[in-house]
Amino acid sequence: MIANEFLVVAASIVRLATPLILAALGGLFAERSGVADLGLEGKMLAGAFAGAAIASVTGSAALGLFAAMAAAILFSLLHFYATVWKQGDQVVSGMAINIISAGLVPTLAYALFPLGGQTPPLSDSARLMSQSLPFAHTLAQAGGFAGRVYAEAISGYSSLVYFAALAVPASMFLLYRTGWGLRLRAAGENPDAVVTAGRNVIALRLQGLILNGALVGLAGAYLSMAANAGYSRDMTAGKGYLAVAALILGRWRPWPTLWACVLFATADAIQSRLQGFAFAGLGVIPTPWIAALPYIVTVAVLAVAGRGQSMPKALGMPFRPAR
Repeated sequence: MIANEFLVVAASIVRLATPLILAALGGLFAERSGVADLGLEGKMLAGAFAGAAIASVTGSAALGLFAAMAAAILFSLLHFYATVWKQGDQVVSGMAINIISAGLVPTLAYALFPLGGQTPPLSDSARLMSQSLPFAHTLAQAGGFAGRVYAEAISGYSSLVYFAALAVPASMFLLYRTGWGLRLRAAGENPDAVVTAGRNVIALRLQGLILNGALVGLAGAYLSMAANAGYSRDMTAGKGYLAVAALILGRWRPWPTLWACVLFATADAIQSRLQGFAFAGLGVIPTPWIAALPYIVTVAVLAVAGRGQSMPKALGMPFRPAR
């Protein structure tokens, strides 16, 4: 019984952590370049809608993924124009993106689909369906806890789950083992030194934001094309803000950010299992209190462990090249 419950919760954690990981890694590339990005929530919502809308019309999951990335990249380019090109306030721009997306996406959904703000249910060909890894069925039938862990907690997810898992070491390699990663991090630490070295800070921040949009768009696509069979209003439910918190808690590094995402996903998975559960002497705790658990954990962890974070030194500062 305990083993079954462990496997169910473990699988739930993996699914819940995936969009957080993708969005947080997207934020990582933007903020390592020196551009603060609080607009992850809005970009995820835009990606979720664009991916589901195009996939439902075309019946193609690949086109849906492309549309999700394109929609989020478009918002990243808007953020680039406002903050890097025009040197506007980065926090204000990020929140403006969230507000624009929260209003624009439902409006488009109501206008394009007569379904009360939702997209039509996606067919299997338009979704990112679960995939079994090699030997999963055989190991599940053979019995044994290790075989069940492989078959039920490691195998059986959509391709974006495995992509997110690979994206963490890939991001680590890209940022810390390539010349481009060194230049991107330098743009977020000391942009004047980058200019002295003959590199273009504006171009580096543009590249970071484009990669940011692609990853955050995939996070949105996961919500509407893998975890669900279509877009529904406000389906991101604050996950973009959780991704920002995970990035801060992870101190702008890929591996610690991954574990912060897993922590928040664990709190989310536990709260879904606790709803309706009666505690001895307390009775049934109201559902809204239980549903707030991931956000309570986020605030508590940031209050305890978020102090003294080693954020990029030029983060949030507009770059003004010498004339």
